Amino acid sequence: MTIDRKNDLPSAPAVTEELAQSGLLPQLAMMSRALWAAPVRNTLFVLAAGIFVVIATTAYGQIRLNRWNQPFYDALSHRDFTQFLVQLGVFGVIAGILLVLNVAQKWLGEMLKLKLRQGLVHDLVQGWLLPGRAFRLANAGAIGVNPDQRMHEDARHLTELSTDLGVGLLQASILLITFIDVLWALSAGYAFHIGGRPLVIPGYMVWAAVIYSGSASLVSYWVGRGLVDRNAQRYAREADLRFSLVRVNEHIDAIALAAGEADEARRIEVDFAAVLHAMRRLVTGETNLTWITAGYGWFTLVAPILAAAPLYFAGNLSFGGLMMAAGAFMQVQSSLRWFVDNFSTIADWRATLLRVASFRRAVIATDVLHDVEGRIAFIEGAPGSITIDDLEIASPAGCTMIKETHVEVRTGERILIVGETGTGKTLLFRALAGLWPWGAGRVTRPKGEGILYMPRIPYLPPGTLREVLAYPLTVESFDAQGFTQALNRLELDRLIPMLDTSRRWDHELSDDEQHALALARLLLHAPPWALIDEVLDALDRRTLERFIGLLGKELVHTGIIHIGRAGAHRHLFGRVLHLVKDPALRRLGSRRLAGARA
Repeated sequence: MTIDRKNDLPSAPAVTEELAQSGLLPQLAMMSRALWAAPVRNTLFVLAAGIFVVIATTAYGQIRLNRWNQPFYDALSHRDFTQFLVQLGVFGVIAGILLVLNVAQKWLGEMLKLKLRQGLVHDLVQGWLLPGRAFRLANAGAIGVNPDQRMHEDARHLTELSTDLGVGLLQASILLITFIDVLWALSAGYAFHIGGRPLVIPGYMVWAAVIYSGSASLVSYWVGRGLVDRNAQRYAREADLRFSLVRVNEHIDAIALAAGEADEARRIEVDFAAVLHAMRRLVTGETNLTWITAGYGWFTLVAPILAAAPLYFAGNLSFGGLMMAAGAFMQVQSSLRWFVDNFSTIADWRATLLRVASFRRAVIATDVLHDVEGRIAFIEGAPGSITIDDLEIASPAGCTMIKETHVEVRTGERILIVGETGTGKTLLFRALAGLWPWGAGRVTRPKGEGILYMPRIPYLPPGTLREVLAYPLTVESFDAQGFTQALNRLELDRLIPMLDTSRRWDHELSDDEQHALALARLLLHAPPWALIDEVLDALDRRTLERFIGLLGKELVHTGIIHIGRAGAHRHLFGRVLHLVKDPALRRLGSRRLAGARA
């Protein structure tokens, strides 16, 4: 793993580079561990075993079908109409059984895709959403960009390709084993005559199939080996384009007000141009590969006949035997050609595996990666107080500190921490919440007492209004009347009839209503502690006055730490602390943590 020694911090692409260089087997091992721990593990075993049994039975059926070639074509060559009809009946039985097996294989394969995706996505989501991990990963550089793309589209694509390729490889392997014996027996005793001398090559048709398919595989690998990187680049650019489109859609009101549509269209065009460039490189590579695969494909139409022709013209085979030998040769060489026929798909699969495995590696390792920087100590102390000692918060822009080196906040006390723009107020909020652990000092939080965190931009999850107010707890955790009372106290009476209505409330409500709803949530939960980031600074005068009146009635026993500006509400707080910043101290590597904002 590469480390930025100047800042003692891993560089942004370290995880991806390390995994890419580690090879295929470590990537497969990582994904196998994820599926082994998945709740659907036993189902995967059952489906895989079912597919193996079906494919093995199908291979036996295809051997019987291959043997059927000789009596059927011999009946044709002898103009034996009765035998011709008998063989048609035999074909109907064999084909009917193979049809049932094909349908069963299709169903089992699709169910395997579904369960693989269920297990993989479950593993990725559970690891990603461990407390604080998603936030740290988002600030870990390029590997944390577009996690939705990796868990949704990449995981789906990987499981589908893995199933198709795995089933195809298993089928090719079983057919190869079964038909090699047939082909060897047909050409076991044939001797070529060169210069009047006999040359016996035991099972020469087997070696012909191996040489034919082996040459195709080597040439295909040589021509198409760059497709893995080209596929990976394409997926990365597609993810960038999708992120740009989502970003514009989320901020379309601000864009429209600023008449910035043309500028946003230019940015999207730049991302789209990168996608097209990646796709053009991929098209070029696949076109070059098609020269090989299609060329060998056309020659395959006559290759089996050419391989069996010496036996036929020497009188060792009847016409039916010729067709049987040609069919067996076709099965063997098509099994050996599996790599050639699927090289483009394999390259796509390798690129997708790298993206998903890199993301999972980063999800697992993100806590370890950040241990190279000094960390704030978070410990549990006696109930009834929060203590902050010698707190220094490291960031790319310097060190954010509370001027007062020792701070103790007791139950029911109100504390205001003020700072000028750029001093890192939101950074302090994240550090006290435990999301930003880099720096020094100690934060002692009361054991067994919950803290409700209120960011400056309220988070309103999708769901009913009752669920939004109860978040992150369940609706059943509160008295039914508590929801109505909380809305009444913040003058949100119009929302009471919609308590059980599901909507995108972050789109339905105005900014003032969203802040008021966040305060209503605070009243409903009535936690022992509340840590607030600039929320009071954003309230309109009427809502602020209403909330001030409620503090002395509803939240008497709630200790409140508010981080913001020294405004008209300063008289609410018993103490005022001061936030300062020193750009020269405790700077983190800006390359890695450029996504963090003060």
